[in-house]
Amino acid sequence: MSSTISAPVKWVEAVGNLHFPSKADRRLQELMDRNNEGLLGQSEREELEALVELSEQLSLVRGEALQILSKRP
Repeated sequence: MSSTISAPVKWVEAVGNLHFPSKADRRLQELMDRNNEGLLGQSEREELEALVELSEQLSLVRGEALQILSKRP
């Protein structure tokens, strides 16, 4: 099912500019590095999985917003 909704351009631009906070980004990188070295415990592995999932979702939302912006009249 496809539907169309109206949204202010500034709002869509703001969504397109979303990014991980610096602290979360640094933690994600730290956990990925530790994972590559085989040093993660179970709780860190779960934290890494959650941060990766959040990062992927954020990327998808940003991509959709940028796609909307590219199609505007």
